Amino acid sequence: MTYQTHPDTRIGHVHLKVSDLERSIAFYRDVLGFELMQRYGAQAAFLSAGGYHHHIGLNTWESQGSGPAPRRFPGLYHTAFLYPDRAALARAFAQVVQSGVEIEGAADHGVSEAVYFSDPDGNGIEIYHDRAQADWPRDANGVLKMQNTPFDLRALLAEAV
Repeated sequence: MTYQTHPDTRIGHVHLKVSDLERSIAFYRDVLGFELMQRYGAQAAFLSAGGYHHHIGLNTWESQGSGPAPRRFPGLYHTAFLYPDRAALARAFAQVVQSGVEIEGAADHGVSEAVYFSDPDGNGIEIYHDRAQADWPRDANGVLKMQNTPFDLRALLAEAV
């Protein structure tokens, strides 16, 4: 039998190499709203939501002053931040737009609605919310049928309160 991880396993945090620690702290704190939990001198910092020890680690140990990683090389495609509902996603999206961040894409995946952009180092970011599992699209055999259709960002922005 093939090993399967425990069904309650989740990704606990992401740790990113960045070129400018202060710029990255400002982005994740001021644009995405994460709280700075701890710093390790001028080379690393940890941020979180809701007082958790950290959801995001940032460091310049191997990347101080460097440029973004080449897009066509292996590596992290994006970090995805899951919001509890569409209203929370709308508020987060409004903050991203008000901060002047360039939106790179958006999609309705059937199971979720997502918005895509990058941090100052070119690390991809997805902000999204999941639909209720009972509403996920499935074929006649019950197999999940994710999709990649347009997502109306103007309507989402109008929901931000």
